Amino acid sequence: MDSFGNGHDAQVTADSLGLRHVLIVGGSSALWAGRSRERWLESARELSAAASAYGVKWLTLRPYGALGEAAIQIDVDHVVQLESCGVVIDPTSDGRQRLVDAFRSIGEGPINEASVAGSLYEPADGEPDLVVICGKSDRLPPSLVWELAYAELVFTDTDWGSFAAQDVVAAVAQFGRRRRRFGGLDA
Repeated sequence: MDSFGNGHDAQVTADSLGLRHVLIVGGSSALWAGRSRERWLESARELSAAASAYGVKWLTLRPYGALGEAAIQIDVDHVVQLESCGVVIDPTSDGRQRLVDAFRSIGEGPINEASVAGSLYEPADGEPDLVVICGKSDRLPPSLVWELAYAELVFTDTDWGSFAAQDVVAAVAQFGRRRRRFGGLDA
């Protein structure tokens, strides 16, 4: 089983992490729109292979964007199913709009935490455990409305255009060293 850590960290394995879903947020809408289909598929393959080595089943990619910004058109399918893990490419950078769209898609069904999360992340089987943000830690992306409740946040100085497998590994390593409290406080 793959493990990571330096001599001072306890070895962490994919089995011990419990990561099912990772969300990576980065890049402007213009940068996203200018990416070719081939580059999207190359990124999806590389990032999903790195994430799946740690047990991740779903990887979601989303632009950093700005509030009020409309979803952009990109030349790639919304869901890319790879051998390593499924990749959801979500071009909606306005988290408020994503919530409105989720409520609309629920329709007449019951609106509760499970139905909203299901609608937001379909076809992924749950909310992100880890959110990796390409950017400074002094500002949160406007696309993160729902995710801020329980996901662990990792900020990286790597810009979206350069984000690669080693950045996924570094974020997972940081996640593995944390003690998750799911909003609770230490006694």
